[in-house]
Amino acid sequence: MRFDVLTLFPETFSLVMKESIIGRAQEKGLIEVNAVNIRDYTRDKHRKVDDYPFGGGNGMVMMCQPMFDAYRAVTEGLQTKPKVIYMSPQGRVLTQKVAVELSKEEHLILLCGHYEGIDERIIEELVDEEISIGDYVLTGGELPAMVLIDCVSRLVPGVLSNEGSFSEESHFNGLLEYPQYTRPAEYEGKQVPEILLSGHHANIQKWRSARSLERTRIKRPDLYENHIKSSEGKI
Repeated sequence: MRFDVLTLFPETFSLVMKESIIGRAQEKGLIEVNAVNIRDYTRDKHRKVDDYPFGGGNGMVMMCQPMFDAYRAVTEGLQTKPKVIYMSPQGRVLTQKVAVELSKEEHLILLCGHYEGIDERIIEELVDEEISIGDYVLTGGELPAMVLIDCVSRLVPGVLSNEGSFSEESHFNGLLEYPQYTRPAEYEGKQVPEILLSGHHANIQKWRSARSLERTRIKRPDLYENHIKSSEGKI
């Protein structure tokens, strides 16, 4: 799977995306993360990529020309148009369900805005979807793009050692993950639940399912309610 990120700060991706699971996935050729510097495509001798908004207002707006030219350079010669996503607080919120959907794409182009945003014509002509990582505003789209890449990449076949690495995690099935423990079995008077030491896999699975449901009810009642409604609908 290929990710092309149009950004003013490509160096941030080279620092973060080469580490851990995502770094190893790139080394294996399972995913490709290509950070493209939008400034390389400006026609201004001062490498200017933004200007004042028409109609007045605070801040600066990223201009059409550098973004359009960067996009055209990335897509030149491609037979199929990649899905273009603008990382925006106005977009659909990134959830595990959305990540699963995006993991089926072969090529994503992520646009990272900055300042007061980007010229609306970029959204109208290039963008297929806007995606947000939460109801808050960040300085730019770089951190949200990294979150999306990490979240989606983990679902690409081969990136994780086995499907269970993500299929039992929080949110994959609409519930929060059950509690996890490791050695030692007792630490400062706190014991690991005896059921996990029993070796009885069926009973362990029942315990985990019950704890997952209980944890979701307590920590995320909204998810719990959705799960109950969904379960009732399948009866």
